[in-house]
Formats: sequence, C-alpha cells, structure tokens
Amino acid sequence: MALTAMAAVAALTLAGCGGLDSGGPSASGGSLADAGNLEGVDYVVGGKNFDEQLVLCQVTVAALESVGGNVTDRCNLGGTDVARQALLSGDINIYWDYTGTAWASFFKETERIPDDNELYRLVAERDLQENQLVWLNKADFNNTYAFAVNGDKAQQENLNSLSDMAAYINAGKPGTVCVETEYNSRDDGLRGLQETYGFEVPADRLQVLATGVIYQATQEGRCTFGLVFTTDGRIPGLGLKVLDDDKRYHVTYNAAPIVRQETYDQNPAIREVMAPISAALDYETMLDLNGKVSSEGQDARQVARDWLTEKGFIG
Repeated sequence: MALTAMAAVAALTLAGCGGLDSGGPSASGGSLADAGNLEGVDYVVGGKNFDEQLVLCQVTVAALESVGGNVTDRCNLGGTDVARQALLSGDINIYWDYTGTAWASFFKETERIPDDNELYRLVAERDLQENQLVWLNKADFNNTYAFAVNGDKAQQENLNSLSDMAAYINAGKPGTVCVETEYNSRDDGLRGLQETYGFEVPADRLQVLATGVIYQATQEGRCTFGLVFTTDGRIPGLGLKVLDDDKRYHVTYNAAPIVRQETYDQNPAIREVMAPISAALDYETMLDLNGKVSSEGQDARQVARDWLTEKGFIG
C-alpha cells in the first residue's frame, strides 16, 4: 500500500509540474460571466491523460478564468486512479469524470442502470454522501467503450456488432483482439464482455497496448478488433467501423465536472457557470473537438478556447 501511494504521489507531482504552464493569457469574460462571479475562489483543475480529458480540462480552466476564478492548471495527471485520488486527497478540487466509471469502478456496482439520468442521480447522491464530492450538470455525450474494426475488414467479413465479433473469434478465424490495461483488468471490462457475449479470446490472440496505439494498429490490421472510446476523433479520421453493442453490455459514460464540496460551498454559482458548457457538449461536438487534437494534432488548450470563444462563452 505504501509503495502504491508513493507511486501515485510521484505520478501526480510529475504530471502536475507539466500542467502548470498556462501557455498564454487568462480567458476574458463572455456569456458565462452572466451566470456568476467566482472571484476569490481557488480552483485546481485536474484531468486524465487522454485527448478528451485534456480538452475537458482546458475548457474548465478557461471557463473558470473567464469568471474571475484563481485557476491552477493540473491537466494531464495520469489515469483514472491517479486523478480520482488527487480529487479525494484535495491535491485538485475539480475535474471531469464519467458516470459509468463511478458506478462500476469507484462504487463496484454491477447492476445495469439503463437510464442515463437515473445513473447520474445515483452516482451524484452517493459521491456527495460518502465523499463530499459534488457532481455538476452532466453532458449528454456518451464516451463508453466499444470495439472497432478496419472499415474494409468489417465489410469483407460482414462485421457489424459485438455478436459478430464473438462469432468470428469462436470460429477460430485469424486475428488479434487489442485492449488497454484498464479494460483488461476492470470488472466491467474484458472478462464481463466475454461472459455476456459467450466467447473467450485465446491468450496468444490478446494484446494489451497503450490506448493511443490501438487506433492506428486497428486501421493497419495489426489489431483485428481494437478497443476504442466512442467519442474519439480518430475513429472517423482512420475510417474505423465501430461495432454495435447489441446486448448493451457497456455502461453509459456521461461526463460531468466533479467538485470538492468545500470548494463548491465557497461559491455555488460554479454550477450555473459550468451548466451551459455541459449542455453544449453533445456527441458530435465532442467527436469534433477530440478529432482536432487526435487526428489534426492541434493543441488541446487552443482547441478548448477556440470552441468557447465561438460559442460566446468566453471573450
């Protein structure tokens, strides 16, 4: 336990140092300023280490700056466990996470909750009661797990759903299934998927890769089936076909900003400030913003501020 804690602190420290460079002037006021003035409140904004989280983190940094908050940028902290622990310990006091992650990973629940709003209500109430964490309004996009195939391969083999993927694997056809580390070990990951769809990936046909590597490897055919996130901008950019989760195995992953209660209580207007942003982040918008970073190589900070400016949220 001590070694794990030390490793998490070390990762947080290293990642945090990289996030302190704001890269430019603070955001000026726009329409968000009509919702509230957050002057005098210190916000340490964190985020995980993949493109969507970098965008969401930078959106939050700029939004809070534009309404007078004192903002420290701690984006790109690391994986889920590092970011969550940073919030619980107070090293950061706001970041975005996902309803499905909270339900399955933080609270270890296995019951399927098909209604998005009910799932949000359950995790928000529980996190407030048990951890004094306040969930602000959720966005409507669902960044859940999925499996993708090279578009040409999908057409050749008539692969349209996860049931098709299971049948392909059970038939012993050649190919590799690629997943990232978290999915390989999570209760709501590969083990549960295999049980639900009735297949088992042979050990010599399973590869555990870094998340970012899987997309290109799937496009090139090195991964026949690659684990992806449904709002990742590389999916259309690489011509990948996302397989339908026809048995609805994967939990809904709506994103929402989470704030430590003592920070929220300093000025509850943060809910009204962030609410228009959550409302504007639909599936197509998130896919587009992610694509600008993932496929086009644009800077997440600039992508976030350009979008906020276009919407009139900041000046």
